[in-house]
Amino acid sequence: MKLNIWTKTTLYIYKYLDTIADAIDKLIERQALNSFYYNQASAASSDVETVSNKIIKLSQRKINLINIKVAIDQSLMEMPQELAQLLIERYMDGERGEDIALRHNFTFRTYFRRLLKAEDFFSAVMASKGIDEKTLSQNLKQEKWVVDIYKSFLSRKIGEEASEEQLMMA
Repeated sequence: MKLNIWTKTTLYIYKYLDTIADAIDKLIERQALNSFYYNQASAASSDVETVSNKIIKLSQRKINLINIKVAIDQSLMEMPQELAQLLIERYMDGERGEDIALRHNFTFRTYFRRLLKAEDFFSAVMASKGIDEKTLSQNLKQEKWVVDIYKSFLSRKIGEEASEEQLMMA
């Protein structure tokens, strides 16, 4: 069974991507407007090349996030509706598994199996678009907030596996 940590991370961050993109736009605008004012004390940080490089870096950051958002949208559209709905309810809406299972009239065990199937399906569709774990890791490594969410999902998974191992040894 795959861990699907990047799948969980990308689905979880989806709801924040528009807000982050808007914030980046504001940073770009502020950077450009502030570059108009020349201050000898900050001349090194306000020359044209430095300001241009900062704006380009911010623009690239926004492009990466928007491309991931579009890929998530397209991947969910290509999935069977029932599986996509489970992912949306669990990761984007943040609903509890028990509530989702009850709403769909599943046992919790059936919900869990279908959620794993949905995660695997989503991961495969994303990979077919050229967005796999390696690509996501590379494109999002500078996004500390995303890396923190990834590490949170990873540590939960490691904790679950440790608990299962302890139960097996008892």
